[in-house]
Amino acid sequence: LARMAGIAVEPMWLIRAIFSMGVSFQREEAGLEHQIKMPDVPPPEELPSEAELKERFFESAPEPVRRFWERERPIELRPTSLTHYMPRKPSEPVRHAWIRANGPLPDDQALHRCVLAYASDTLILDTALVAHGRSVFDADIQGASLDHAMWIHRPFRADEWLLFAKTSPNACGARGFVRGHFFT
Repeated sequence: LARMAGIAVEPMWLIRAIFSMGVSFQREEAGLEHQIKMPDVPPPEELPSEAELKERFFESAPEPVRRFWERERPIELRPTSLTHYMPRKPSEPVRHAWIRANGPLPDDQALHRCVLAYASDTLILDTALVAHGRSVFDADIQGASLDHAMWIHRPFRADEWLLFAKTSPNACGARGFVRGHFFT
């Protein structure tokens, strides 16, 4: 019908879904509990703030890193290692960063979960790339999250520091697998 009306239509083979979501909820209930050990990293108060990092490294940082630091973001980051931003050699595909919302949030767990879902995509791609000495800041890398799944087991506040511990157990065929854990 669109063609008959003179409206340009993309061929069906060009139209693809780029996002789909399945969500499941559970009522809170008592049960068995355990969790993996939190990585031993410096607390956020001992790490430089983003403002201090900018002051120290902004002028010497590559252009893509400067553009990243110039953008206002709703999430404050304090990486435990600065190799994420600097030219590097291949290293273990493990990254840790403290994160929190840039300001206070209301006491609504649903909102805190939404903020965490947003933040969970922060700095995750570099975890797979660092094993090869690469970064999302490299001009020949086009990174995107293709699959994203989350399980939230305990209440938390996204406006308080959370450790985001990321590991990449595998990369192959232009795809990297990264998993992350959050700790209060």
